[in-house]
Amino acid sequence: MSGALATTPMNTLSGKAFAKVNLGLRILDRRADGFHELRTVFQTISLADRLTVGYEPADAVEVELRCSRPELETDENLAARAARELLSRLGVGGTVRIDLDKRIPYGAGLGGGSSDAGAVLLALEQLIEPTPPGATLHEAACVLGSDVPFFLFGGRAVGVGRGEEVYPLPDPARTWMVVLEPAVAVSTAEAYRKLAAARGGALTHDRKRLILSSFCVGFRAPAGGGPDADADWANDFEETVFDSLPALQPLKQRLREAGAARALLSGSGSALFGMFGSREGAMRAKRSLESEAGEVKVVAHLARTVGRRECRRSWSRKKENS
Repeated sequence: MSGALATTPMNTLSGKAFAKVNLGLRILDRRADGFHELRTVFQTISLADRLTVGYEPADAVEVELRCSRPELETDENLAARAARELLSRLGVGGTVRIDLDKRIPYGAGLGGGSSDAGAVLLALEQLIEPTPPGATLHEAACVLGSDVPFFLFGGRAVGVGRGEEVYPLPDPARTWMVVLEPAVAVSTAEAYRKLAAARGGALTHDRKRLILSSFCVGFRAPAGGGPDADADWANDFEETVFDSLPALQPLKQRLREAGAARALLSGSGSALFGMFGSREGAMRAKRSLESEAGEVKVVAHLARTVGRRECRRSWSRKKENS
């Protein structure tokens, strides 16, 4: 599956798979299907992987993947799985070649694998004739992972259910941020387990109502302002993740001290992000955070919010590749 790509001419698309942050993440009870019910607001950001996706009709299904991180060239890579899942659902054969330049930290709560999968689905939507139905793309995305359906839209959106129910929100004005990538990993499954243990059982009706009310109030758009103006962001994973990895909590505080209006763990971590009022402010914060020595090695990334139109435009130009 891995290795040098063949040179047979085929239609290809090149584009970006944008990372995401969670502007708040509230976890409710475990569902009958084993997943947890959640409420979140997704936001795509400019930190992105680069992909080239090629497709050629064929009798059988063949997916070839080349990645800048060779250890990710496996059959379980979500980008390759996305291609196989879509072709299977469409009942068609074809050769799919994926060239992935990995720039989003993986295992950091930034959705890199899910974004790659969504990008492959969007590319194949344009490359396969006739055009696959949107419902089929969404069904494939849901099978691949809870975050993948969001990446068919990008921009800002509410995620409910296990995250696969996506409701787009108006894209805000461009906002700059600093994303901190600590050199530690967080297991999402372990984060859920520790959160459940800390709660000691199912949420009471009153506690659930309080969580939902807090989430809704935190993201309503005040008159004359954007939805971030009075946001009361919270991530339910922070308490147990910070308890397990105590070096992460000071990073959140360092973002606030560097001028971030809001700072939060993204997903189950380990990445954290801070929102700033200007690019200059974010740049100053990035430089100051890079110069500080902490308990854990950290890479600081300058990023900005990315809207739905920019996400879609990334995959809008088809070319012949040979």
